[in-house]
Amino acid sequence: KMTQQMRDLQLAQARKLPGPSSPNAAKRLYRNLSGKFRVNYTSFDEGSLAGRGEKEKLRKSYLFQSNAALFEAVELQDLDKVQELLKQYSPEELDLNTPNSEGLLPLDIAIMTNNAPIARALLQAGAKESPHFVSLESRSLHLSTLVREAEQRVNELMAQVVNEAPNADCSEKEKQLKAWEWRYRLYKRMKAGFEHARVPDAPTNVHLSVASSSSVQVTFWEPLSVNSAVVTKYKVEWSCSPTFSPLVGEAVIDKLKNLHFTIQGLVSGTAYYVQVSAYNMKGWGPPQASVPPFAIPSNWREYDGRAPRRRGQAEALDHLLSQVKTVHQHCVCHEPCKNQPQSRKHSVSKSLKHLFHPSSKFLKTLKRGLYLTAIFYKDDNILVTHEDQIPVVEIDDTYSCLLMQDFLWFTKVSCMWDEILWLRQCVTVSQSSCSCILQTRFKMLLAISQMQGLLGIQDLGQVFFEPVKDKQGNILIITLKEVKTNQTFESVRWVPICKLQTSRKSVSSPEEPTALDTLLISVQDKLAYHQRSSHALSPGLYLGYLKLCSAVDQIRVLVPEQLPNILCHVKIRSNPNISREEWEWLQKMASVEEPVPTAPEAETTQNHLFQELQVAIKELMTLVNIPLQEAKDFRLYSQEVLDFGGQVSFLLLLPPSDDVCTAPGQNNPYTPRSGFLTLPLQIFELGED
Repeated sequence: KMTQQMRDLQLAQARKLPGPSSPNAAKRLYRNLSGKFRVNYTSFDEGSLAGRGEKEKLRKSYLFQSNAALFEAVELQDLDKVQELLKQYSPEELDLNTPNSEGLLPLDIAIMTNNAPIARALLQAGAKESPHFVSLESRSLHLSTLVREAEQRVNELMAQVVNEAPNADCSEKEKQLKAWEWRYRLYKRMKAGFEHARVPDAPTNVHLSVASSSSVQVTFWEPLSVNSAVVTKYKVEWSCSPTFSPLVGEAVIDKLKNLHFTIQGLVSGTAYYVQVSAYNMKGWGPPQASVPPFAIPSNWREYDGRAPRRRGQAEALDHLLSQVKTVHQHCVCHEPCKNQPQSRKHSVSKSLKHLFHPSSKFLKTLKRGLYLTAIFYKDDNILVTHEDQIPVVEIDDTYSCLLMQDFLWFTKVSCMWDEILWLRQCVTVSQSSCSCILQTRFKMLLAISQMQGLLGIQDLGQVFFEPVKDKQGNILIITLKEVKTNQTFESVRWVPICKLQTSRKSVSSPEEPTALDTLLISVQDKLAYHQRSSHALSPGLYLGYLKLCSAVDQIRVLVPEQLPNILCHVKIRSNPNISREEWEWLQKMASVEEPVPTAPEAETTQNHLFQELQVAIKELMTLVNIPLQEAKDFRLYSQEVLDFGGQVSFLLLLPPSDDVCTAPGQNNPYTPRSGFLTLPLQIFELGED
């Protein structure tokens, strides 16, 4: 059947639409694609198209052209064009895994011409080999047929060109002859590539680790030699026997972007042996056993049967909060409010409405006192009032010294922006004691309500870790929030940050800037802090460095400037799980009075953890600028592994017990000099969550 098709085949009809028949034609098509075909289909004038059917037909014609261009780019070994097409179109739009009229796929051509870069690009995009090649014999026969029929076509066209007189038809025949000669050479090269190829070597660096109580993870690298043929898939096999007989299971990996595989559904406490083999067009290569040769699914908690620290805590806190709300709603203190005459109700209602009345406006200048400012930003723009001021409202004009406990209380309130009205009611009820602290906190809640009302939004964002102060006695508490949608606000507008900084006229001297001027000068630093504090770590096991310093009214924790919501850290490995065997070894090390870092037995998970820890400790000490010899008295926290959501876990490295927390005025030999900052412990705990 293929032979008959090839006899009747004209090169101009070898694709779904007439495609390029030579390298020059392919280049012309590339130019077309880089210009006319690259535009978004919706950018055409709607009036120039007869209707949806015509637009869809036009779209399909572009996709057919792109499919032809992909084949030509692979045949011409044009890696840049292949990458451009894969980036521009989806695999479905390119018909990436639909064979052409010769029964070939783009990946077939790439691997049989041994073009490894193009083959890898196609594989990462989801390309497959042709399903027609069910055996080595079928592939060899198919290639021989293509070569033979291309040669036959070349001979036929050559005879016609020689025997016919020069005319228009003869010129067309000469073009076809050149194209078929080029295709004949391509098929011969593909056939030679297939004949010279051998099965690949075994994969390298096959490493096995325990992923959980019911799974293990195997990672591996490509073979050192693929023997003239690109590896297109891998096979992972596992068994309870070192001879792999019988097999418990196997899996074929054909998505090669990340060379790892997690074997799920295993029995805890049972040893599993794992091996990996590679495949190319000549078949499966020899398997490579993992190192260590087996792993036992487990988790460190199984060592002493410990339950997760935070299990049920969030639910318990929500339940406790709902109970508190219920008690306050039925509190005796609220009864007089319910039994007041109608006029009293109107008075209370009016007193609340005044916050949202136009007379309540943002402040333009600061007097001596405590203020709240909200910074909303989107890309390089910031939200300002119609007077081009950052939104500011007054908290207390008689308050010139912000106590740290009041500020930390405010940061906790930021976790309950939607509950401000209820909190105000609670504080109002308790205000009879005339406590100065309660008076201040009630004014904070009033300022929050006013800011929410003026902006028309509840969530004011995250509190910056320290207020901005000036010598005139002004104190600014700052909230930061990134806006990622087209959200509308009241009484404000967007302006570029740089424009705001250059257009605002300072009302203070450079020697004694006001708090607002200081905020405006440093606003980009604060936005950078806010963005960094929301970054998440990639999954893995980390080694963290815990260093505290105390003051009269607070304890501060050392964090990196680039990731202030996490302790100073380095990554140990991508697998976050600590197995029972690894944790047992760590416990033995911690129980020795004078631990000697002797390595465990070779080819065990404990030995791999030992090596990984050695590398991580050296890297961490370099990061925090502590000489390695000074860290000889440091110790690993052996009470638990800190688990964050199951994907990130931490082992903690602690200074000597007397130096974990440095007192005021105490010489601190274990604090780095730059690239780090210290956050109040309560602020760090909020950011960590």
